[in-house]
Amino acid sequence: MIESFMDKYLGKAKYEMIDNGKTFYGEIKELKGVWATGKTLESCRNNLHSALEGWLILRLKKGLHIPNFKYSKSTKKLSVNKNKGTHV
Repeated sequence: MIESFMDKYLGKAKYEMIDNGKTFYGEIKELKGVWATGKTLESCRNNLHSALEGWLILRLKKGLHIPNFKYSKSTKKLSVNKNKGTHV
């Protein structure tokens, strides 16, 4: 379930060259604060994956809103909500 969340949002990532073509910049606009850079497109993608992972872990720990994620307090299980965003 977490991998499907990661895959969904990494698939929405947008990349561009910055610093006069010396650095790649990638971001997931739907998830505020999820961005990364790298000297190559592959390193930028890897860094963005790590940034998204850290963003998700932090939001889970703090009980913050995560789009398309649902947490059941009664069963203590996480699931990906394919319809719309919910609160953890």
